[in-house]
Order: sequence, then structure tokens, then C-alpha cells
Amino acid sequence: MNVLILGSGGREHALARKIAQSPDCDHLFIAPGNAGTGREGTNLRVNPEDFDAVAEAVRAHSIDLLLVGPEAPLVKGIRDYFEALPEFEALRIIGPGKAGAQLEGSKDFAKAFMARHGIPTARYGTFTAGDLAEAESFLETFEPPYVLKADGLAGGKGVLIIDNLNEARLELRAMLTEAKFGAASSKVVIEAFLDGIEVSVFALTDGTDFVLLPEAKDYKRIGEGDTGLNTGGMGAVSPVPFYDAAFAEKVRTRIVEPTVRGLAAENIPYVGFIFFGLINVDGDPFVIEYNVRMGDPESEAVMPRLASDLGELLTAAADGRLAEASASFDPRHAATVMTVSGGYPEGYEKGKKISGLNIPGDAFVFHAGTALQAGEVCTSGGRVIAVTAMGQDLKEALKKAYERAETLEYEGMYYRKDIGAEFADGLT
Repeated sequence: MNVLILGSGGREHALARKIAQSPDCDHLFIAPGNAGTGREGTNLRVNPEDFDAVAEAVRAHSIDLLLVGPEAPLVKGIRDYFEALPEFEALRIIGPGKAGAQLEGSKDFAKAFMARHGIPTARYGTFTAGDLAEAESFLETFEPPYVLKADGLAGGKGVLIIDNLNEARLELRAMLTEAKFGAASSKVVIEAFLDGIEVSVFALTDGTDFVLLPEAKDYKRIGEGDTGLNTGGMGAVSPVPFYDAAFAEKVRTRIVEPTVRGLAAENIPYVGFIFFGLINVDGDPFVIEYNVRMGDPESEAVMPRLASDLGELLTAAADGRLAEASASFDPRHAATVMTVSGGYPEGYEKGKKISGLNIPGDAFVFHAGTALQAGEVCTSGGRVIAVTAMGQDLKEALKKAYERAETLEYEGMYYRKDIGAEFADGLT
């Protein structure tokens, strides 16, 4: 089959590398892709949010399976677009329609969905600019830190965790009345802060059945010790040490199964990945957020651990046959270190030549923000390269990943040196 992956980040490179290994994949295309994905298949200069252009690519390259990597095309309804056109009736699409994509596209929808189906999450309230006085009063019912979330998509930057009540009030006003995050913060979710350890869990579902992929833990803040501004993610590890069989069973029965059943009960067809952003609070899992696609940089740690044929799993999901499928995993540990541009997540320069990409050994180099310029691989984004290494234990995986990351070089390069440190004391 011919496969088209939409997206241009490290997640898409990790997916592309895995799908390229499938005997079911004849030709692989990535739109728009990056300097790394071009080594796995053929990059197409197509904007994933230009649905007409995507449709033309599907026609031109006889695409059989369309995998949507990022959230924006899903929230904007790319599945609905294709399903409305009879000529694409046979096209397999991995990613939910607009209704299902609300799980990520609207924090308020997600919280209300969890409340309807008894899925454990933090106490919350949703407010608009007209409810400002009520919102401020509701804010005062919580203990610090205070959690404010823009309802819509905000590029991973729409969540604020604030220790001071007066500062939280000011930020709440900025979000609601000054469009701090644009239209995304026209509604704001205020919720209780849950104190625990986060973990990311991934399911591939056909709307009835599901297959769980390896779990991971990512690191979102720019600075070591989880300090500084939020980013798209500075690294990840998989498996997660506290994610034992007992905790996994709670996740399955309390969260994953009720989510899939809830979507079906509400007549929301869903074929694709569901990302469960969870937190372990005294041994019990709570949902922080849903995403309707694979995570990034978690994919760069999870995909190398997936021993099963991803192409076969995706086809089974699209055909409604996941009840017949299962996933097997590499038992080794994976550690991912993300290198970023100087200044990220604020202003940064692009076009910096990258050297040291031919990393020796068994590490994976996933391109996140790269492009070819005059035949040279250069930086083109804030997050640039994800280096993933495998080991018999986490310490070994981290040691290899950092050794490989040190061989990379470009002007302004930065990476955190404490990924996984809480699980591998004394390594870094």
C-alpha cells in the first residue's frame, strides 16, 4: 500500500521510520516532512492544513492510507473533508473526525466528557469573559498552585501553573479579556492542581477495540529540574518505572476503556490514536489531558520499542479489525534527548548548519526541526533533533543517548542534561 503521513516533526520521523519497515508499505510519502523523513520516504511540499492540496497528493500518488500526525488538521476536520467526497471512499484514514478531535481541541469538551463517563480528573470550571467575576471567585476556592488552561489549541503553550493568587487573577484576565492565547483562550478552564508524577499512555483504537502501546514520560520545561517555560517537550523515557501491572490495570479499566466506550455511546466514530496525559496521585491515575494523536517527543521513545508491524496495526484499525490484533514490545529501555535552538521556546534563529548527524552505534536520530539548504542539513525549528538510545536498563539508555547527543553540533544548541534523572540517580 501507499502511505501518506502528514506532519514535519520528530513524531512524524519516528512514525515514518517504523512504517517504512512494514512489508505492507510499498511507497511512503511525508507532507511536508523534514530533512530526516526524506531518508525514509518521499517528502511532498504540501501544507497539512490545506485539505485541497492534501487531496491532490492523495490522488497523484494513489495513497491507500493517510496518517495524520499533528492535531491541527484533525481539529479542523480533515477526516470529515475526505469522508464527504465519494472518490475517497476507499481511503483509510488514521485520525478522528472533527467530533472526536474535540477531546484535544476543547479542554472544556474533554473535561465534560470525562465527567459524563466517570473518568477520574481534577475538579474544574469553565468560564468566558462575561463570567470574569465568577471565574475569579471560583479561582479563590483552590489552594495554590493555580491551573489555568486555554480551551482551544495554543501550540502547547496554553497551560499556566501559577503559585500566587494575584498573579493568577491577572493571567486569567489576560487570557479572557486580552486574548493572551488568541481565540484559544476565549474560554478558560480553571482546575485543581494534582500533585504526582506524570505519564503518557497511548492507545490505537478502531472505535470499538483498542491496542495499548508502550507508555512514556516526557519532560516539558526548558530548564533542568523542570524549571522555566513550557516547551513542546525536551525528552522522554520508556518504560516508566512506576508503571507496574497494578497501575496499568487501573489505567485500562478506569480510563482507557471508559473513554473508548464513552465515544461509542455518544455516537462519535473514532479511528486513530488517543494520547492519555495522566498523573499518578498516590497510586491512582487521573487524566490531565487528552490528545488525539501520538505525542512528541514520546513517539521518538515509543516507536523504537514497538516490535509489531505498525503498518499492519494501522490497517487493522482502519478496517475495524483491532479485536484480532495485538502489539508486542522490545523489553529494553528507550531514552530520548531533544536538542533545541538557542533561545527556544522564545525567539530563536533558523538556518544553522548541523554537523555530527552520522551518529555511530545503535542510537536513532529523529529530525524534529530540520531542512535541507543547499544540500546541507540546517535547523528550521525550535526543537531540532531527538536522539534516542536503547539499553538493558534506563541508566544504560540515558548514558548512550547523552553520548550520542554530544556528537551533534550547531550554533546555539542546547539540551537538558537531567532527562530521566529522577529514575536514574547519579547518572547525569
